[in-house]
Amino acid sequence: MKQGPDQIALPLDWPQSEGDARFIVTDANRAAFDHFRKWSMWPVKATILTGPRRSGRTTLARSFAERVGGRLFDEAEQRNEEEIFHAWNQAQDTGRPLVMVADQAPPGWSPRLPDLKTRLAVTPVIRIDHPDDALFAALIQLFFADRGLHIPPDALRFMSERLHRDYWTAERAVEAVDRFAIAERARLSLPTIRRALIESRMIGEAA
Repeated sequence: MKQGPDQIALPLDWPQSEGDARFIVTDANRAAFDHFRKWSMWPVKATILTGPRRSGRTTLARSFAERVGGRLFDEAEQRNEEEIFHAWNQAQDTGRPLVMVADQAPPGWSPRLPDLKTRLAVTPVIRIDHPDDALFAALIQLFFADRGLHIPPDALRFMSERLHRDYWTAERAVEAVDRFAIAERARLSLPTIRRALIESRMIGEAA
């Protein structure tokens, strides 16, 4: 598995996949990461995982479900309630955990099916937060690496400090910089990145 300074290797018994190498553990998601490592202590064999989209929540949940032979419901609020209800009961009967990835946890997610609602009320909820400084910078590096690019430290610091800090912005910013650099035939440098972000209106002229 690839490992960088802000990345923690997943447990040795966790199946290694391309997706695992992309889940970078910092304080923003460490609670969720640890929650899955300690799944034998869950009060019921199910959990609800929430957090911003693009935060790696599905990557983490899928890797866990594959490792333990569990079941994953992504975008759980949109799934058939009867199906989730039966899956929840089956998880308790078999001991194979159920993970429900959702934008909101109860009471924000409020199923119409009363029996499902009562089960979700006793299901642990864990959340991935918005990226902290370490994770935001690591994601920018990762997205540039996906494109075969290395961002200089000063340019990485510039982007990390001036961009709005969320998962989607990190992806959009790297795409904007790459597109600008190709169009201008410019090398990836702090001046290039600054111009790209200004032209894409992701930062102001004064930045």
